[in-house]
Amino acid sequence: MFEPKIRNRQTDLLMQAVLVLESEEDAYRFFEDLCTIPEIRSIAQRLEVASLLRKKETYQKIAEETGASSATISRVKRSLSYGADGYDRVLDKIKQRS
Repeated sequence: MFEPKIRNRQTDLLMQAVLVLESEEDAYRFFEDLCTIPEIRSIAQRLEVASLLRKKETYQKIAEETGASSATISRVKRSLSYGADGYDRVLDKIKQRS
């Protein structure tokens, strides 16, 4: 079983909150209250970077398309290679819905 490195009472509550969201509108409302606009944009950018890395796009193309720095692209790539498979699991589920 997966044991998260960040798990505590507060992160449990956050994950429970995400899991009860029932619509895209609910998600937008929740995240606009929870995060700043730059935080949301940063998270969204990293998800797009992960998607493009999985498609084997170059760092240069990813930087041009997303505006992400090479440091951000490298961090996302490291997560894809050595992380908890979160990006892959989410992107696979999104792809299945399409």
